[in-house]
Amino acid sequence: MYAPFMRVVFFGTPRFAVPSLESLVGRGFEVPLVVTQPDRPVGRSGQPRLSRIAELAAGLGLPVEKPEKLRGNEHFFERLAAARPDAIAVVAYGKLLPGRILDLPPLGCVNVHASLLPRHRGASPISSALLAGDRETGVVTMKVAPELDSGPIYLERRVAIGDREDAEALSGRLARVGADLLIETLRAIESETAEPRPQVGRPTFTRPIRREDAQVDWNEPADEIERRRRAFAPWPGLHTFLDGARVKLLDVEVDRGAAAAREPGTVWLEGDAAKAAAGRGSTLTLLRVQREGRRPVSGAELLRALPALPARFESG
Repeated sequence: MYAPFMRVVFFGTPRFAVPSLESLVGRGFEVPLVVTQPDRPVGRSGQPRLSRIAELAAGLGLPVEKPEKLRGNEHFFERLAAARPDAIAVVAYGKLLPGRILDLPPLGCVNVHASLLPRHRGASPISSALLAGDRETGVVTMKVAPELDSGPIYLERRVAIGDREDAEALSGRLARVGADLLIETLRAIESETAEPRPQVGRPTFTRPIRREDAQVDWNEPADEIERRRRAFAPWPGLHTFLDGARVKLLDVEVDRGAAAAREPGTVWLEGDAAKAAAGRGSTLTLLRVQREGRRPVSGAELLRALPALPARFESG
């Protein structure tokens, strides 16, 4: 356990932020306040659920604030100022911090971002890296600026993306790297050895993922569909439709064999392998699928249950 030497208010919301808050507390930083998004309805029941950071903070006995808005919220600003932060750490909080908050801590605000900035600024850098077919991504810490993800970089760690790695697995790895990077950055700031550098290169931007983004367009090549499967795991989950019923494509792989001379979306069996024709004559093997309201099964089991083959998925 390190001796406490900084008061750090933590802004964060999803699972990605959990290792960073755990590291702050475990490494001896004083966390006088945790700020997270309000409880949101989840699932068919519509019952409000705590964010992952709210759950963790409650378990650690840390004070929590869940403001609906930041700008113009005098009550929240007074609560934040009363916490007397030396610095603010921001990890996937979900909202931009207004200038009044950025100017509050004497040592500034540090953000952990899951890409090699300026590439993939915005809300979905991990999924965007997978969709783009990037072979490498990483994590940076940066000084928070008013413009989205535009601040100077403190530290950077590069991470290779596995051939079959999906967003859930990659996010877990990057979250752990980011937690270590946050601690290293805060120590450098406290010791006055941090040297932030401007971002270099043309930025690219991402947007929040929508459920409809994950519907398959069978006119796309198999490589692109396979990347979408990895990018949208576990949510919203790559899916298509068969006779009007949603089918989740839980696992697929590109068939590198002969080109498919079939209409995109057509599905058939080759022995025990379920195949689906995609764009440009390419083919996917359907490894694991799930019809709406049913249990997950192999692609072959799904196709064998159909009244006739070949059949055809609907294209988004």
